Amino acid sequence: MRIPIGAVAAMLLISTAAFAGQTEGLIKEVDKDTLTLTLDDGKSYKLNAEPALDALKPGMDIVIAYDETNGENVITDMQLPDSTE
Repeated sequence: MRIPIGAVAAMLLISTAAFAGQTEGLIKEVDKDTLTLTLDDGKSYKLNAEPALDALKPGMDIVIAYDETNGENVITDMQLPDSTE
């Protein structure tokens, strides 16, 4: 009985990882009401924390890691360009 349970657990872990993704692009819009940002390719991503909104501006280049949860792309990590101008 332990082998099938372990096999099922392993399959669940593998299938969960399949929903993770990474993308990059230019920020087109930041919506503070819905805590989402939209990239220049038209795809939207949900932020999980409001304080991150202040650092995000349209036109910025960004790299996003996200998970698909309940049909939404939820940002798990993001990298902004260096601000050494």
